[in-house]
Amino acid sequence: MNFGIAFAPLVPAYVLWAAGIVALIISAMLLFIRSRGALMRATAFALLILALANPSFTREDRDPIPSVVAVVIDKSPSQSFGERAKQTEEARTALNERLARIPNLDVRVVEAGVADGETDGTRLFNALGAALADVPPDRIAGAFMITDGRVHDVPTDAAALGFAAPLHALVTGVANERDRRVVLTTAPRFGIVGQSQTIAFRVEDQGVGPSSARITVRRDGEQIETRNVNTNAPVRVQIPIPHAGPNIVEIEASPLENELTPVNNRAVVSIDGVRDKLRVLLVSGEPHAGERTWRNLLKSDASVDLVHFTILRPPEKQDGTPINELSLIAFPTRELFQQKIGEFNLIIFDRYARQGVLPVVYFDNIARYVRDGGAVLIAAGPDYASQTSLWRTPLDAVLPAEPSGTMIERPFHARLSDIGKRHPVTRALDGAGEEPPHWSRWFRLVDTRSSQGNAVMEGPDGKPLLVLSREGEGRVALLLSDHIWLWARGFEGGGPHLDLLRRLSHWLMKQPDLEEEALRVVARGRALAIERQTMAETVEPVTVTTPSGETRTVTLQQAEPGLWRGETPANELGLWRATDGKLTTLVNVGPANPREFAEVTSTTDVLRPLSHATGGDARRLDDNGSLTVPRIVGVRSSETFRGDDWMGLKLRDASVLRGIGVLPIFAGILGLLLLIGSLAATWAREGR
Repeated sequence: MNFGIAFAPLVPAYVLWAAGIVALIISAMLLFIRSRGALMRATAFALLILALANPSFTREDRDPIPSVVAVVIDKSPSQSFGERAKQTEEARTALNERLARIPNLDVRVVEAGVADGETDGTRLFNALGAALADVPPDRIAGAFMITDGRVHDVPTDAAALGFAAPLHALVTGVANERDRRVVLTTAPRFGIVGQSQTIAFRVEDQGVGPSSARITVRRDGEQIETRNVNTNAPVRVQIPIPHAGPNIVEIEASPLENELTPVNNRAVVSIDGVRDKLRVLLVSGEPHAGERTWRNLLKSDASVDLVHFTILRPPEKQDGTPINELSLIAFPTRELFQQKIGEFNLIIFDRYARQGVLPVVYFDNIARYVRDGGAVLIAAGPDYASQTSLWRTPLDAVLPAEPSGTMIERPFHARLSDIGKRHPVTRALDGAGEEPPHWSRWFRLVDTRSSQGNAVMEGPDGKPLLVLSREGEGRVALLLSDHIWLWARGFEGGGPHLDLLRRLSHWLMKQPDLEEEALRVVARGRALAIERQTMAETVEPVTVTTPSGETRTVTLQQAEPGLWRGETPANELGLWRATDGKLTTLVNVGPANPREFAEVTSTTDVLRPLSHATGGDARRLDDNGSLTVPRIVGVRSSETFRGDDWMGLKLRDASVLRGIGVLPIFAGILGLLLLIGSLAATWAREGR
């Protein structure tokens, strides 16, 4: 309860001041001439002016408001190393007991830094600000943090905290911890497929002197190099980029004896493989309606470098046409099929028959090119069923179907086979889900026998229409009709020719997203989406390994033919590994090398400057093997809130007003008596 005097003038302030000045002048003159009753008149004037000022006695009823202290508990993954988790819980219990002994104190405990798969680094000050967001600064007595000291959102100065009170840090862990880590110095983001990229790094040891370490370099889980290196010295490795898309590179150092954790002995780099140009050779045996379909498709793709030749006049056609009226460019058969055949990613024969243009030995080169990793697409027509068929060359060793010598010429709808419904080249083609398929008919098919490979599309009577095959390291596709141009021309509504031919050519050129057997993991928000592409009827559960080493088993559900999907929470940053026993894939969640695991040794150096700037302290909990939590002392007025064995809080005197009482001095009988009394006293003095 507080008492005081308040004024509420009955007249404007300037009138009150003017009356006061006049009364002062008159009183001074009366005193100067020593007039009888001068003091009584001055007193009467003073009481009159005081009455005009309307003074009142006030009484305030106030209730004290508790001071607020925040306790931030670090629950980041690095707090699980060594005895830190145990130290944290013991310190939390002891600190709560000490704070409970201080009267009129509101303690707010908040946990921060929990791994959520999105936040990079330990962010305790964000949690501190959220915990005190609804508290006025003049009520905050201070804050405590129980942490390993590796905090990544420390403000630049104490003013950024938003309150003038001490910040204390109780640091877990022990002094002189040992740890080894891999530090990346140069990490490229892109690389040209077929070339190499350079990664620079060094192996750092903390708590020990210079030594050596054995490093292992893996790409997509496959070991590509091991060597011994000196710690704290720069190291460079060359990484071949074999395929488009992410190439996950791991650099792992051998563990250090008695080190804190091996989790940061590994660094990860994701290099996106980019193809410089896809070189495609298209050889058309003769001009026909479907020739432009292939050319337009390949020319529309900016990543394709197309070389196209059409055999307009085979050697047996001798009609005396002058040389200067023939093609301006001779067909460089020796250069293309012997000297530079290995430079092409795909060779397409479009209705090509043996016409004496290519010697037989070149077909043997093409077969060898396929086995060594090349790709060939045969777009067949009547030429494939003739005596001059490509089957009757050394190329037959890699072709997946033998022609019977007859043509099937009647209208039919191309349909997906059971295998084709699961194969990524033909799965879910637009219009395939209806019966008949929602695309135009074709009218010609090459009859075959002894079909090998996968017949993903069928013609009439279940005859193979599109056959895909793997030969050695390469791939072969055989399209047994030359009527796909009907889809391109929009006949009877057309069909998905662009989608089909693009998928087909990309499968032949080994694009990863069109592999028949593939395991893919993609980070989507706070979850990992797992996808298994397979030609089998069932799939095995997928074992997922988190960056911290925890394993989970995920059962996949069939989403569509040949495609199985599942999901698991992505609650950690770093490199995740998934395997079903046959295939293994890697995916990185968040930054490639999270800050949480970059430096894991505990330290007081990060928080000490800010703590001292607020008058607080940062000290270790471990005292020669025993846990020591300092005394907590309430301090009313000081700039330093720390001592050898104590930490202080700035206790506040904040209160809330519950009620107020006002008693005017000159109101009612009391005021009337004072004024009449002063006038009567003046009259009595003058009447003597």
